[in-house]
This record gives sequence, C-alpha cells and structure tokens, in this order.
Amino acid sequence: MEGIYQAQQQLLKAAARLAAHGWLRATSGNLSLKLADRPLTIAITRSGADKAELHEDDIIVWRNDQVIWGDGQVSAECGVHQAIYQRAKVNAVFHVHTVANNLASARTDAPCLEIRGNEMLKALGFWQEDAVVRLPVIENHSNLEHLALAARKALVAEVPGLLIRNHGLYAFGTTVKDSLRHLEAFEFLFEWLLTA
Repeated sequence: MEGIYQAQQQLLKAAARLAAHGWLRATSGNLSLKLADRPLTIAITRSGADKAELHEDDIIVWRNDQVIWGDGQVSAECGVHQAIYQRAKVNAVFHVHTVANNLASARTDAPCLEIRGNEMLKALGFWQEDAVVRLPVIENHSNLEHLALAARKALVAEVPGLLIRNHGLYAFGTTVKDSLRHLEAFEFLFEWLLTA
C-alpha cells in the first residue's frame, strides 16, 4: 500500500522516543498517521502492541471502520483518532497515558484545564506574553463511541490536544514532529502544574 512503509518508519521512531520517556507503559497508548482524507485512511498501532518494542507488523491500516492492510485488531480508541482527524486539520495523532496527565486531569471539574505563565506554551504555538491555553478535558467513557463523540465536540481549533480525565492525553499536529513537540510540551506543563 502506498505510503505505508514511510508511515511505519515514522511511527516506529515516534514510539521509540515516547517509550524512552516511559509514556507508553504496559502496551498503553496508540499512535496514528493519516494516509488519505477521502475516505479517511490511517496507519495506527494495533491493539495490544508493546510500543517499547514496536515492529512494522504492529502497524495496520484502517479505513471505513475496518482493517484494510496488516494483521491484528485496531485499537478500541481508533474512533477518537478518527474524530480528531475529522475535526482538526492534522496528520498525526499520538495518545499516551502518564501519571502526570492523569493527575492533571483530576485537578479540575471544568471542561478545560487552564495553563498560563510558562515559557513552554510557545511550543504549543502560543507566543503572547499573557497566553492562556484552555486544554479541553472530557470524561472517560467505557463506551468508546460515546468517548469519540465527546472528543469531537470538545476539540478546540487552536489547541493541539485533548485530555481525558483519569485516562490520558491526545496530542496532534500537521506533522509527526509537531505532534511530538505538542505532546512533550503538554507533559512538561502537566509536571510543572503538579509541582508548582
């Protein structure tokens, strides 16, 4: 399939980097790249894959609610990736579960987590001196269709992330490099908020 080899290599490299941070423990998290818009086609890590030891055959291609290339089952959270691709003009979505993002999500009952007063906001594209990032926070749902719908409704165009309470963070961008930068910036900011 056209573009799959390059997508595999990009996802393997990103997974290794995030696993080195300890952000993809116990097979958690999932990473995807958009291959086509119409119909929406994505390369995504398969369910149950150990991202610290990810291999090319751990990445499958999904389109129209089914696997069209590769073996294995798509992540149950693929619908959230789909919602993000449909609502935001992005090409890479990375999802991690960390202690910091779980604790940060529990710090507020509001529909967003306000972050201000830190230089790292620039890594998210907020360059104003008095910048405030309002990161959407949604409740975790065991029904993944409800989770995807809640994600779709909560996304904010200028904020490259979505936090699921007591679950994890989705960060995204137009490139793999952007998505990694956004993810690392958010995780830095969560740690800063928790220790400030």
